[in-house]
Amino acid sequence: MSAAGTLDGHAGAGSRGLGLAVIRLRAMRLLDVMVGVWIFTGGLVLFEPSPYELTFLIVLPLAFVAGLGLYRSTFGLLALLLAFVPFALIACFQVRYTPIGNALIFSIVTIFLLLTSYFVANYVAEATERRMRIVMNAYTAIAVISALVGTLAYLGIMPGADIFLRYGRAKAAFNDPNVFGPFLVLPAMYALQRILLASGRTAVVAAIIYMVLFVGVFVSFSRAAWGHFALSSLIVLVLCFWLEAAARDKVRIMIMSLVGAAMLVVALAGLLSIPQVADLFETRAAGQNYDSGETGRFGRQGYAFELALDHPLGLGPSEFHNLRIIEEPHNVYVTVLHVYGWGGGALYYLLIVLTLWRGIAALTRPSPYRLMMIPLVATFAMLVGESAIIDSDHWRHWYLLVGLIWGIASAIGNDDRRGAPRAQMLV
Repeated sequence: MSAAGTLDGHAGAGSRGLGLAVIRLRAMRLLDVMVGVWIFTGGLVLFEPSPYELTFLIVLPLAFVAGLGLYRSTFGLLALLLAFVPFALIACFQVRYTPIGNALIFSIVTIFLLLTSYFVANYVAEATERRMRIVMNAYTAIAVISALVGTLAYLGIMPGADIFLRYGRAKAAFNDPNVFGPFLVLPAMYALQRILLASGRTAVVAAIIYMVLFVGVFVSFSRAAWGHFALSSLIVLVLCFWLEAAARDKVRIMIMSLVGAAMLVVALAGLLSIPQVADLFETRAAGQNYDSGETGRFGRQGYAFELALDHPLGLGPSEFHNLRIIEEPHNVYVTVLHVYGWGGGALYYLLIVLTLWRGIAALTRPSPYRLMMIPLVATFAMLVGESAIIDSDHWRHWYLLVGLIWGIASAIGNDDRRGAPRAQMLV
C-alpha cells in the first residue's frame, strides 16, 4: 500500500473513532436526562405496566449506546441476578390455581427489577456526584409532588381526590398507602442530612421538604411507614453526628434536633386537631383485628412458613391466597420462599445481607461519598425490618436502594480520597 493510502486509512479510522465518541457523548447526555425521567416515574404506578417499566426500556439500550461502564465491584449483584433466574422460573411451573402465564409475568417483573438494581449500581459508580444528584433530584421532586397530592386529597381540597385515596388513607399515584408512605422516606433522609450539615438557604429548603414528606407519610396512616420514618431519621441523626460532624457542628446538630423535634410535635398536634385525622389516627394506632388470631397477620405467617418448608421448589406466584387463607402472609421473607422456592429465597436473603454488609462497611471508611451512603443505609436497614410485616418484593424503590448502595460502595472502593468539600457532596 502507498504512503498516501496508509495515511487515508488512518484518517478514516480516526474519523470513525471520533464519530463514535461523539455518538457516545450525545447518548450519555440523553441517558442522564432519561434516567431523571425514569426515576421520576417511580411515583406513578396507578396501572401496570407502569411508566417506570416502560421508561426503563428506553434507558437500557441508551446505556449500551453510551458505553456505560460495568464495574467488577458490582459483579456480585449480576451473579445473584443470573443465579436467581432459574429458581424463579422453575417455581412458576409449580402453580395449581394461578395461570402459568400470570406466574411467569410476576417472576419476570422481579427479574426486571433486579436488572434495574444492577444498572443503577454501575450508573452511579461512575461520575458519582453528578449522577447521584440526577437520581435524587428526580426522586425528591416526585416524592414531594406525591406527598402534596396525597395530603391535599386526604384533606379533600383537590378535585378527584378519591383516586388518590384508599380506605380513607392517602396513597397518591400508588396502588396502596403502605407503599406510598415508605416511598417518601429516602428523599426525606437526604433532606434531613442537609438540615443537619448544611446552612442558610440550603438548610431552609431541606427543612420544608422534610416537613412536606413527614406529613405525607403521616397521612398514609401506615404504621410501618411511621416507624420507618422515625427510626431512619434517628439513624441519620446519629451517623451524621458520629461520622461527619465537626465539634461546632455537633452543638448545632443538638440544638437543631431539639428545635426540629418540637416543630414536628407542633405539626402533628395541628394534624390531630382535625377530627377526621384524629379518629383515623386512633384507629390505626390501636391494634388491628387482622393482626391477631390464627388467621390474622402473624397466624398466617406461621402457617405460610410451615407450608414453605414442605415445598422446596416453591408454590409459585399468587398461590398462597388460593389455599386455606385468602390473604397474603405480609412477610416478604416467607413470601419469597413460596414464590421463588428455597433457592430463590436463599438468594434473596443473600442479596439483603450483602447489600447491608457493603453499605455498613462503606460507612467505616472515610470517603467523600460517605455522606451519600448515610441516608441509603438508614433507609434500607429499616426497610429490611419493615419487610417482616409487609410484602415488599415488588417495591421499585427497594431495588433502587439496593443499586444505589452497591454503586456508592463501588465509588468509595475506587476512590482513594478521604474527604472533599461538604457542600460538594451533600446531595
